[in-house]
Amino acid sequence: MSAQTSRYESDTLPAETDVVVIGGGAAGLNGALMLARSRRSVVVIDSGTPRNAPAAAMHGFIVLDGTPPPEILKRGRRQVREYGGRIVFGEVASAEPAEPVEGDPRFTVTLADGRGVTARRVLVATGLRDVLPEVPGLAEHWGHSVVHCPYCHGWEVRDQPIGVLATSPASLHHALLFRQLTDDLVYFTNGTDLDEDTRARFAARSIRIVETEVQEAVEEDGTLAGLRLADGTFAARRVIAVATQLQARTEGLDGLKLPMEDLPDNMGRRFASAMAGTTDVPGVWVAGNATDLTAQVGASAAAGALAGSHINALLATADTDAALAAAQAANTPA
Repeated sequence: MSAQTSRYESDTLPAETDVVVIGGGAAGLNGALMLARSRRSVVVIDSGTPRNAPAAAMHGFIVLDGTPPPEILKRGRRQVREYGGRIVFGEVASAEPAEPVEGDPRFTVTLADGRGVTARRVLVATGLRDVLPEVPGLAEHWGHSVVHCPYCHGWEVRDQPIGVLATSPASLHHALLFRQLTDDLVYFTNGTDLDEDTRARFAARSIRIVETEVQEAVEEDGTLAGLRLADGTFAARRVIAVATQLQARTEGLDGLKLPMEDLPDNMGRRFASAMAGTTDVPGVWVAGNATDLTAQVGASAAAGALAGSHINALLATADTDAALAAAQAANTPA
C-alpha cells in the first residue's frame, strides 16, 4: 500500500470473490454497491488517487452538488461496506485471465505488494489521467486556477479574466463555453490555427485572440497571475481553461488484453466498450471515465450501476446453468 493510501482503512483481501472492481471512484463504487446489494461478494481495489482530488468540490450532480470529493468517496465506501462489499487500498500490478471453471471465466488480480485474488468477473473503473500541455507552472494550479470543465468549475470562476489555452480543435468550442461565464476572455492559439470563420465568430463574441506562443504560467503570492509569452510580454489572467488530453488509466491491465481506441483530434485514448460496459473480453466490463472520457461524476456513477447490474444478471444465469448441469448429472444413471 502506498503512503498516499495508508491513512485509509483497508479491508482484508479474500482469496476468491465473485467480482473484482478495479478503481474506487464513482463508477467503481456504484458498480460495487449494486453487486453487494444483490448479495454478490465484491472487492473494490482502490489506488487512492482519484482524478478530482485537486478539486475543492464536485459540481453538476443534483443533491450532491458542492460536496467535497473526499466526502463523496467516504460515503460511497461506507455504503458498499454496509452491504458486505470490501474496499482494499493498493495498486494493481497485474490482471489476467485464469483457468475457467466448467466454462465459467476466472481472473487473477495481483497487487503491487504481492497479494492476489481470483474473481469470476472484473469491472474496470480506473478512470483517466488528464495530460496538460507542457507549459511550465501550469500543473501547479491544476484543479484550482487551471481548469478544464465549464460545468465542473465554471460557476466558481464566473466574471473573472479567463484565458483559454488552445491544445486542439476542441479548444474552439471550449472558448464558446467559457465565454458564457465571463465577458473578459482571451484565446491563446499557442501554435494552433484559426480560420477566418472562427476569427469572425470570436470577434462577434468579443473573444480576444493572442497568437504569440505561451512560455510559462506566472504566479504571484501563490496564486495564478497570468501567462508569460515568448516575446516577453505578460498577459494577466486569473483563470486558464485548457482542454486536456484524456488518457484512460491502464496500469497493470495489459494482461486482460482489452481493446482500446483513440478519439478524434488527439483528444485521448479510451477502453472500447459496448452496451452496459461490456467488452470484447468475456467476463470483463468497463465503466466511467476509463471508457467515457467526458463523463462527469453523475454519469460515471450511473454507468457503474448499469455495469454492476448487468454483471449480476449474467452471473445469475451462469449460476442457474451450473445448478441445472449438476442436477442433471446427479439424476443420470451411472
